[in-house]
Amino acid sequence: MRRYIRALVLCTVFAVFSGLYVYSKLFYADVSLGGNGPKRGFIPPRVPGGRRGAADKTGHQNPRWYNRYIMRQSEAAGGGSSVQSRPEPPMHLAVVACGERLQETLTMIKSAVLFSIKRLQLHIFAEDQLHAGFAEALESWPGFIRSRFSFTVYSISFPSENAAEWKKLFKPCASQRLFLPLILKDVDSAVYVDSDILFLQPVDRLWAFLPQFNSSQLAAMAPEHEEPRIAWYNRFARHPFYGRTGINSGVMLMNMTRMRNVYFKNDMTGVGLRWEELLMPLLQKYKLNITWGDQDLLNIIFHHNPECLLEFPCQWNYRPDHCIYGSNCASAEEDGINILHGNRGVFHDHKQPAFRAVYEAIRKLHGDYGEKEHHLRPHKER
Repeated sequence: MRRYIRALVLCTVFAVFSGLYVYSKLFYADVSLGGNGPKRGFIPPRVPGGRRGAADKTGHQNPRWYNRYIMRQSEAAGGGSSVQSRPEPPMHLAVVACGERLQETLTMIKSAVLFSIKRLQLHIFAEDQLHAGFAEALESWPGFIRSRFSFTVYSISFPSENAAEWKKLFKPCASQRLFLPLILKDVDSAVYVDSDILFLQPVDRLWAFLPQFNSSQLAAMAPEHEEPRIAWYNRFARHPFYGRTGINSGVMLMNMTRMRNVYFKNDMTGVGLRWEELLMPLLQKYKLNITWGDQDLLNIIFHHNPECLLEFPCQWNYRPDHCIYGSNCASAEEDGINILHGNRGVFHDHKQPAFRAVYEAIRKLHGDYGEKEHHLRPHKER
């Protein structure tokens, strides 16, 4: 009798474990549609390059069809994948435009959008009479291009007590860039560029300098010159300047959160001053000694705070000065020009035909922006 009881117990245990085994196989072979979301079940890896269409007609024998079926059922049950992907934050690009700079600024924006990978957020500071022109032009671009950027147009604004003095410093509105950290208070980092800039590489590559900042660096710019014998600051400046040859502020990468929070060393007081506390006293002290306006003020600031600046190569701010007196930008010779800076008005005259040709190629680009080769070919052949 005991022998039969033992056999019955063994059979019962075997049946229970067999049932559990079969249940586990069924569970991992399909995805339950009940509960609060998709269950994490085994889904065979999808074959790369699978196409939708003909594959849908083959039924369960086709693993690609079955994988898509499982994913559709999971999404229907849970509203998507178990890990929701967040949109990548945009890169912020700021520019200032006054006077006859509308078309030039639009060409700069076109180059930035044309070559960039991630989405751009544009901050356009312009005189009021230019606002409608910017909005009309940018909104008229093809939809698949418009989807790659958003923009805000701001009025030019300076501290009310010294607005006239700031506005006439160097060129109209140029010193607006000094106040970007104080105006764009919700923006952590941004690239500022002059309107006479053309991107020949993605803004993403310039943006990639931000993670390279050490704990004290809060801005990045290129040197004003590579060759001290023809440099301006070390020969003519009547004020302190950064490094051997000064810096050029036509392309400026900023961690504006740090700029708002740091106390800057200076030669006016023994204590550090915040950015908003520093600018006006600096102008009052040096306004009779500066030539290039806000760029000179930036040189003075980073002369006293060199640990706050990262220098990037001249290929990120290539100007006529790098080729007028012979080629003197080694990084551009080795790896090409990433940003073309047409200062001295060379985009609009015939003093530097190569600069003008690149500008005209991008300015005239319209229609199908995707066919870059088609539009740029005539200028390449030239």
